[in-house]
Amino acid sequence: MADQGHHRWHFFRAGGFDQVRLDSGADLLHLEDLDQKLWVALACPVDGLEFDQRTLELIDTDHDRRIRAPDIIAAAKWASQMLKDPTALLRGEDGLPIDSINESTEAGKALAASARQVLASLGKTGILTVADVSDTGKIFASTPFNGDGVIPPSAATDEGVRQVLNEIMTVGGVTTETKDRSGEAGVTGPQVESFFKGLKDFVEWHERSAAEAGVMPMGEGTVAGAAAVRAVKAKVEDYFARCRLAAFDERAQAAMNRATEDYAAVAGRELSSADAAVAAFPLARVEAGKPLPLGPGINPAWVGAISELQAKAVVPLLGERATLTEAEWDRVAGTFSAYEAWRAGTPSAGAEKVGIARAKEILASGAQAAIVELLAKDSALAPQAEGIGEVEKLVRLHRDLFELLNNFVAFRDFYSRRKKSIFQAGTLYLDQRACELCVRVQDPAKHASMAHLSRMYLAYCDLTHKSTGEKMAIAAAFTGGDSDNLMVGRNGVFYDRTGRDWDATITKIVENPISVRQAFWAPYKRAIRWIEDQIAKRAAAADAASTDKLTGAAATLGTAVTAGAPVPATATTPPKKLDVGVIAAIAVAFAGVSAALGAILQAFFGLGIWMPLGLLALLLIISGPSMLIAWLKLRQRNLGPLLDANGWAVNAKAKINLPFGRALTETPVLPKGAVRDRTDPYKESHKGRWWTIVVVVLLAILAALWYFGAVERVAPNVFPLSGYMKRQRAAATQPATTQAAWWDLTR
Repeated sequence: MADQGHHRWHFFRAGGFDQVRLDSGADLLHLEDLDQKLWVALACPVDGLEFDQRTLELIDTDHDRRIRAPDIIAAAKWASQMLKDPTALLRGEDGLPIDSINESTEAGKALAASARQVLASLGKTGILTVADVSDTGKIFASTPFNGDGVIPPSAATDEGVRQVLNEIMTVGGVTTETKDRSGEAGVTGPQVESFFKGLKDFVEWHERSAAEAGVMPMGEGTVAGAAAVRAVKAKVEDYFARCRLAAFDERAQAAMNRATEDYAAVAGRELSSADAAVAAFPLARVEAGKPLPLGPGINPAWVGAISELQAKAVVPLLGERATLTEAEWDRVAGTFSAYEAWRAGTPSAGAEKVGIARAKEILASGAQAAIVELLAKDSALAPQAEGIGEVEKLVRLHRDLFELLNNFVAFRDFYSRRKKSIFQAGTLYLDQRACELCVRVQDPAKHASMAHLSRMYLAYCDLTHKSTGEKMAIAAAFTGGDSDNLMVGRNGVFYDRTGRDWDATITKIVENPISVRQAFWAPYKRAIRWIEDQIAKRAAAADAASTDKLTGAAATLGTAVTAGAPVPATATTPPKKLDVGVIAAIAVAFAGVSAALGAILQAFFGLGIWMPLGLLALLLIISGPSMLIAWLKLRQRNLGPLLDANGWAVNAKAKINLPFGRALTETPVLPKGAVRDRTDPYKESHKGRWWTIVVVVLLAILAALWYFGAVERVAPNVFPLSGYMKRQRAAATQPATTQAAWWDLTR
């Protein structure tokens, strides 16, 4: 690691750890000197962040879809060196003044030249924005020469050359590699070379046909005659082979003509001469030694092709014929064998599309030299054109680099809350809360396997944008409120960073404490739920038993009525007598409960003025363990696992303490100055509950007054003395020397 002593760094503390402040251009120039152990993150993915993906792709020089510390260092150093004042990067402005480029180096001069070329192409002066450099088609729309090695037809001023360029495109085809930077289709140097070589070979090959004997037996008609023979050759040879087989064995004749069932299979549908099933039948009716008819008797699907054969090959070679024997067919087909062998050696199928006459014309026109000159003119601009990519990178870094640093080297944006971090996808509104810590996830199950270590309460939600049908999944951290009303299936609304709203549905929950307040009430809520469950179970069991009895009685009654038997009288079961042992057991249990309750009350009232503290201690005994566990887990809440599960490499324990957690999940608060009408026409009546509370409190006060003797002083000898008063009177009647011992004994 480089020495850090020559540069003075400044740090701020947030999330329980120190983070570097990047406040000057010198900080950016010396970023490679900052010990990477002090970086908050060491890697992050290119995809799935609320950040310009094109900028990340330009920083990702090895194209592995991940941004690492060396990529950040290289980008910061390069951008700082390309500018006269690196501090301009800290402003994050979309707009790079050309005059701010540092032209004191060769790289800077080349970059400035490319930037001015872009400005000239766009008809602008002074400043380039990200929108300007994002559309390369717009940049190069005004010039056909842009150094990409592709020449569109519009680059040629001569109409003849333009036509040749179009023909090259027709022969070679158009691909992404043959698209000009302006977006127009064109030709490349290798295409031009291949095209003209093909033309030369095609012309030479064609000229050899005149010198070789037998290649053109019919002169100019050879091409058409050979094509006519080629079209029917397989079918004619099939016909004569079937005839030979019928001559070999007369039993084969019927089979060679296809069975009646084959014709019946096609008879049920609408037929045409072009029907493939019809064309598959024999060319003509098969008989032993029968010649091929050239008129009537031919399969309807082959009438046209046989007519072409007769007109262009049979008549010129044999004269008029109504039929064609196998020997005559062999003579006709053999006539074109030399031509077919010559034709098989065609050097370029593309040149054949152009035709021999046009090929000779193009070669004689000098178009090749003109096109090569256009390619050379385009190549001369390659250095400046390639520099346009560097211009785009600098313009984007001028706008985006500082934001990336404050979400990578430090999490300044996240902890300062001046703006959302690049990993925050938006805000989830659900259960009267707004959750700001929402991250995109690809696989919720895989993400949750690590994210649970963050000790945060996470709700995984499927999002759907109704108007576009887009889908997305997020993990939302609930860091405020409680979890009583959060469950799988609940719906909410999610707003992404652009303000679009999505339907959100909870699909998975990772439970962790949300607050100490919730942990305080948790034991009582669990007890109430347990009581409610037990009551519901017992009620359900009693209802089921009652239903079974009613069903059984109805079945018995129905059976008796159906059989005509008298309806049995309902037997009255005499009540069971209480066993003496049962009564004794109940008495013992009641006495035990009374004694325990009395002991608790005696201990409680024995506290005297410390009774409130005793009540507080009782509450702590019940809620203390739950609160302690919640407090310990809340202190361990860590952003790292939540991001690591998404492919980050978080290098610090980024804590989310209680105050910061409350800020990340907003709960409802009435607006300042709002008028609240407390009248609720549907409010439940709690008179019985409040009267019960009042009676219990009064009884408790009276019990306390009786215990401490206040009732005895007002109405002596009306109520029996409490244990406390008995001890007081006994102690008052004993000698002073024995009062202390008596007090200890009676206690």
